[in-house]
Amino acid sequence: MDLTKDELATYLDHTNLKPDATKEQIQKTCEEAKEFNTAAVCVNAYWASFVAERLAETKIKTCVVVGFPLGATTTEAKVAEAESAMKKGADEIDMVINIGELLSGDNEAVEGDIVAVANAVHAKDKLLKVIIETSFLDEEKIVQACQLAESAKADFVKTSTGFSSAGAKIADVRLMRETVGDRLGVKASGGIHSFEEAIAMIDAGASRLGVSATAKILEGNK
Repeated sequence: MDLTKDELATYLDHTNLKPDATKEQIQKTCEEAKEFNTAAVCVNAYWASFVAERLAETKIKTCVVVGFPLGATTTEAKVAEAESAMKKGADEIDMVINIGELLSGDNEAVEGDIVAVANAVHAKDKLLKVIIETSFLDEEKIVQACQLAESAKADFVKTSTGFSSAGAKIADVRLMRETVGDRLGVKASGGIHSFEEAIAMIDAGASRLGVSATAKILEGNK
C-alpha cells in the first residue's frame, strides 16, 4: 500500500506504556500525537485524564490499557479498571486476555473475561481492542483467540503488549485478518520501528498500529 506520511499517521496509536514514564514524557507523547495527527495516544490508566485533557480540542482518541501487561488479573478488576479509565476520559480500551486460560484450553473463561469488559466498554459507546499476546501462541491458538474475541463482541484484536518476548509479526497479522475478515479491526503492536515495517503490517491486514517510534516512522517520508 502506498501511503503518505499524513495518511499513515491516521493508522497509529502513539504509545507510551513505559513504567518509568514521567509527566513530562507523557506530555511530549501528546504533543507529538497532535503534531502528526495520529489516531490515538495509548497510555497506562493513571495518565488517562492527563492525556484526555490535552487531546480535548482534537479528534485524537485517548486509549488506555487494562489488565496490562499480563492479563492475569481478575475479570472484576479488568472491568473496574476499564470503567475508571472511561470516567477519566478514555475513548478506547486495550485489554489483555487471560493467556493462561487460553493455553489451558478453557475458552469459556477467556470469552467470559472479554464479554464482561466488552459489555462495560460498549455501555459507554467506547471501543474495545483485545490483546492476545501472539508470542505465546501457535497458529491454532491465535485463531481461537480471535474467534473468542469476535464472539465476545470485541471491536479489534491486537497482537501484543510489547512486554513479551516478541511483538507483531507479519504472518500473525495476516492470520488474524484472515480469521476475523472485515468484521473486526486488527491492531499490530510491538517492534514496529520504520515506515517500511509499518506499511508491511498494513499490507498484511492491520487497520491500526501501536507504535512508540512514531516520529522515527513518519519523519522524512512522503
